[in-house]
Amino acid sequence: MREVVSIHIGQAGCQIGNACWELYCLEHGIAPNGYLANPATPSDASSFGTFFSETGNGRYVPRSIFIDLEPSVIDEIKSGDYKDLFHPEQLICGKEDAANNYARGHYTVGKQIIETVMERVNRVVENCEGLQGFIISHSFGGGTGSGFTSLLSDRFSSDFGKKTKLALSIYPSPRISTSVVEPYNSILCIHSMLEHSEMAFVFDNEASYEIMKRIHNKDQPTYLDLNRYTAQVMSSSTASLRFPGSLNVDLNEFQTNLVPYPRVHYPVASFNPVVSQSRASHEQYSVTELTSACFEPSSLTIKCDPRLGKYMSCCLLYRGNVAPKDITSAISHIKTKRSIQFVDWCPTGFKVGINAQPPMVVPGSGLAKVSRCLCALSNTTAIVQAWQRLSMKFDPMFGKRAFVHWYVGEGMEEGEFSEAREDMAALERDYEELGSDLADQTTTSNLDC
Repeated sequence: MREVVSIHIGQAGCQIGNACWELYCLEHGIAPNGYLANPATPSDASSFGTFFSETGNGRYVPRSIFIDLEPSVIDEIKSGDYKDLFHPEQLICGKEDAANNYARGHYTVGKQIIETVMERVNRVVENCEGLQGFIISHSFGGGTGSGFTSLLSDRFSSDFGKKTKLALSIYPSPRISTSVVEPYNSILCIHSMLEHSEMAFVFDNEASYEIMKRIHNKDQPTYLDLNRYTAQVMSSSTASLRFPGSLNVDLNEFQTNLVPYPRVHYPVASFNPVVSQSRASHEQYSVTELTSACFEPSSLTIKCDPRLGKYMSCCLLYRGNVAPKDITSAISHIKTKRSIQFVDWCPTGFKVGINAQPPMVVPGSGLAKVSRCLCALSNTTAIVQAWQRLSMKFDPMFGKRAFVHWYVGEGMEEGEFSEAREDMAALERDYEELGSDLADQTTTSNLDC
């Protein structure tokens, strides 16, 4: 058994977690109370075991922990449709929130519940026969999502150093902002997480908004719409961990194929088809169409233009009714496009996963059920555009030392800001050097650090 433990941190992380487990339960035929919706149907126990543990009375309990420093989001889960699904002790909340302050999440308020969280994590891990790793969902911009995630990741590195830690990170949007101090929290979080997570899928709400607006033809998609879209991406990314397939990809394979150097570990995700029920019957979705669509800038989960960068590696995870020969011709078609460029030093570029389990959709989500889908995870140098945008927001604020006193008052040192900003500049340089044709031996030796 190769189990995966999901950790959901802060408001964004918990709400994404809720949407993900709603979809996982549908895919595995598990009712909101944790029992099989149709007990007469024979089930493959190995498919449940990765994400669910089975109790003695036939109930399936998610291998997950929800953490927030204030109770409102956790209370929502406790009173929601899936209140009976989760183990009550794995829904952990504090009494006062991090107030959008990285330092409160990391140093003061977060420190009060870290031992409780580690105790619960250890208990979940002890119930695993062969733990494969952790999937951590959080946001870069929130106080709990940035500060507490950094604190927990630090503990994970010392306690579970050899296990894969894969992050699902909500990145600050270019124009939409939910907090003034997002740039501070994000750069401090990226700085501390660089060493502690093996890989991070980056999502930004603005990119997801635009995808959902195109699908639903409505001006204001809700956060629930965005979270359900994110859940579809995560479901397809983890389908090969949960269901048998002709070409399965596990957590370690993601890492091996997508991360050429330890610091360069931020793949961009895209998912197709995302289509409304009214349009589904009018479109064909051949494998070549799906593959081409995933490389369009409008399909990416973060606002950046991949045509201005180069691909270092790409993982194509097909689901449903897909034939290997169609995938071969689709990849050949992609390689002929001038707009899709790979770095000179990695000419192969593609890792493929095929899973026979067709995708599911949550009833009432407005999305159509399709026979096949593709989730593409690409490590591209174009993501440097997102890092540069963040740095441009950070520099003017920190130049005036605006809002810094709130962080220093919680026990942080001002020098940590400068250190984190220097690390961010180094990350930008790493991506730029890898994209240039002049990447030589001295460049790669710096990146191995």
